[in-house]
Amino acid sequence: MTSRPDIHLEYPPAEDQLEYDEVAPNASAMIESMRAYGYTLPAAIADLIDNSIAAGCSTVWLRFNWSGADSWVTVTDDGEGMTERELRDAMRLGSRNPRMEREPKDLGRFGLGLKTASLSQCRRLTVASRTAPGQESVRRWDLDYLSRREIHGWHLLRSPYRGSEERAAVPSDLESGTVVLWEVLDRVVGDAGKDDRKLHQHFLSLVGDVEAHLAMVFHRFIGRSRGRLRILINEKEVVAWDPFLESHPATQSTPEEIIDLPGHSHPIRLKGFVLPHKDRLGEIEHQKASGPAGWNAQQGFYLYRNDRLIVPGSWLGLGSPRPWTKEEHYKLARIRLDIPNSMDHEWHLDVKKSSAQPPPLIRDRLTALAQTIRLDARAVYAHRGQYRQRTTREELRRPWKVARHAGAVSYRIDRAHPVIGALIGSLPRELRADIEAMLKILEETVPVEQIWLDSAENSDGFARPFRGMTASQRRHLIELSYAAIRRNRGIGHSEAISLLLSCEEFADEESRSILETLPSTDAQ
Repeated sequence: MTSRPDIHLEYPPAEDQLEYDEVAPNASAMIESMRAYGYTLPAAIADLIDNSIAAGCSTVWLRFNWSGADSWVTVTDDGEGMTERELRDAMRLGSRNPRMEREPKDLGRFGLGLKTASLSQCRRLTVASRTAPGQESVRRWDLDYLSRREIHGWHLLRSPYRGSEERAAVPSDLESGTVVLWEVLDRVVGDAGKDDRKLHQHFLSLVGDVEAHLAMVFHRFIGRSRGRLRILINEKEVVAWDPFLESHPATQSTPEEIIDLPGHSHPIRLKGFVLPHKDRLGEIEHQKASGPAGWNAQQGFYLYRNDRLIVPGSWLGLGSPRPWTKEEHYKLARIRLDIPNSMDHEWHLDVKKSSAQPPPLIRDRLTALAQTIRLDARAVYAHRGQYRQRTTREELRRPWKVARHAGAVSYRIDRAHPVIGALIGSLPRELRADIEAMLKILEETVPVEQIWLDSAENSDGFARPFRGMTASQRRHLIELSYAAIRRNRGIGHSEAISLLLSCEEFADEESRSILETLPSTDAQ
């Protein structure tokens, strides 16, 4: 590796003779301060797996052991391992310059991940590594040891904690590999008793969070057909989560866009997706597609660096005139964005590899694609998944229409809607005025505020049309609509069926099946 600083400073010869003080940080105070980087448990575990991938592993085993305050976690891989010197350097805080040139597939940057991620969750970090049978080394950072009054330096211990030797041992069946052991999990379980059921359940729920996070962050590695990475948590294998539902027939996507930037040998790759509406997914399929944080939170850009997911859904501060926020009607919009690790500095990638900012040079191009995807996602959301599913670009007829007057928005029932118009037209004249009055009352009292509140609080809980209606009840309603259209418009069977299929409320598969079985009355 070679250093490539952005700015080269040349000091005049006289500056070489300056007097100075060597001011080394206090080890205990420094590490205690570094624990506040803001890692979550899932993000911390993901940082360790980055190191395992860099070591060329094929399998990572995670073990979460509950024992109250004595609970512990291990991350074991079958990678190439580290020599004594390599392990010592890896345990050094700031073991690499973030401005160094790295291998194109390298997942690290700051040389802090192993230490800051681990010590954000525990007070005792032990790493054991084997490069070949009989060639093993161990190092341990122990914050309680460093905090002792008589300890003044950066004492990296060369052995596991007494009684933890077995926990930290590299499995005997691995020719090479590494074990990372976390003990004294003060940020995870505190001083919980072994029989504390509430904290035990919390511990188990955190394990579930870790599984969901790893399934998302490393889904490209887990889902590969060749050179696949296996991650097992307490012997259960993690299954990849695809954010884009690429294999679903109702998913829409844009062609992949390639963006070359000066000074970089690898380009940025960009591809937009609009996921299917809930009505086009099964219940389990819809729940899985929502992702670890839910539909609203998972919208936006998915930023990848060397196939590793960095940002799992964000609008990256883009938008005009104000930055976009995550809103219900854009929740189906997801955009895949790949960057090489040579662009870390331009993207302001943080230590935790959890946030980034797009460089000014490409903000306009990202914004343009995002605007298109957001509009398409809004259309799919508003039209219950039927947008662009028809043979023409004609939109479905909806019973409600939007009216705007003096800047205010209201909702009106469309009297020209095929079914509504036919039903009103089939009534005796003396009843039409009464029906019109009833429709006016409904229009003037649409509970817009309540709908928005319910939408924000329960984004996936809205019922589909005719939910709760039996098959015979739905068929009766469709037959009434069919008869009304035939009488009111004087059209034939095929034309009436086509007209009903153009209506949003009858565009689902169940209604379509009923319409296709209606007997023709053309001869009557």
